[in-house]
Amino acid sequence: MRILALVPGGVGDQILFFPTLADLKDQYPEAMVDVLVEPRAKAAYRVCPTVHEVLTFDFKDRNGPADYLNVLGTIRDREYEIALSLGRRWIVGLLLWLNGIPTRIGYKTNTSWFISNPAPLNEEQYAAATYHDLLKALDINKPCNLPKINVPSSDIQWAEGEQKRLGLNDGYILIHAGASKISQAKGIEKLYPIEKWEEVINDIKAKQPNLPIALLHGPEDYDWVAQLVEIFPDLRVTVPEDVGKSAAMIAGANLMVCTDSAPMHLAIAVGTYTIALFGPTKRERLLPPSSDKFIGIQSPTGRIADIKPTDVLAKIWRG
Repeated sequence: MRILALVPGGVGDQILFFPTLADLKDQYPEAMVDVLVEPRAKAAYRVCPTVHEVLTFDFKDRNGPADYLNVLGTIRDREYEIALSLGRRWIVGLLLWLNGIPTRIGYKTNTSWFISNPAPLNEEQYAAATYHDLLKALDINKPCNLPKINVPSSDIQWAEGEQKRLGLNDGYILIHAGASKISQAKGIEKLYPIEKWEEVINDIKAKQPNLPIALLHGPEDYDWVAQLVEIFPDLRVTVPEDVGKSAAMIAGANLMVCTDSAPMHLAIAVGTYTIALFGPTKRERLLPPSSDKFIGIQSPTGRIADIKPTDVLAKIWRG
């Protein structure tokens, strides 16, 4: 049996989908489970052991008939028996129907005409649980677990060397203040102002002068890293080259302080104590419910800049 999951979105969306993939594989242990994801999200599957093949398709691009025909051929060649789609565009359901996939799972909406097995859509819960509800269409009624990842041993070894290089052997606080270019292009403001980070870092350094602070530098994070290093030249900077190495560095931290981002989801998956800042996005959708380990600070106005540094520090020093 071959199963296909169509998962639009970035790395964070893929990590949120990992519990669904894990339970799907548990239900069909002999099946080959493939995913069709956007090119920018392919990197997430370095830390997901349940997936056989990662196919790519830019769901958000202005795709023409030729693009859909190409992906149609790619899917048809693999003769899938089950397909799950997170997307709600009717054309995706049509694509699966044209492929002759007998079991086509998606959310029940006003345009889910080509879905054979509709699942309930509940967006008033943790996003991972919303994704996991697709399995109800296969009569899989397990509770949704937290995302988990499998970090390659080579990435763990890399992180151990990186911690030694940066002098982080006795613990550290890790900060990630970035946001994807896609969210910025959409006007979704996830960047916390540098002057407010400055206040937070000054307070940490005053109260814990012997606990190093490291910045997690991703491929789109040059500006905020450069600004903070200019203010605090003694900050350590780590530049992992892939998701696995980022996860290993996050796993070694005493505390992760971040904005809503892919590293936040990695922190949840490795179980690192996390304080995350939310502006226009909702913490209830993006953090596990009823957890004392993953703390969200929601802006009272929807603007992340309106979160007070004192509120961030109150969560850091709360115990």
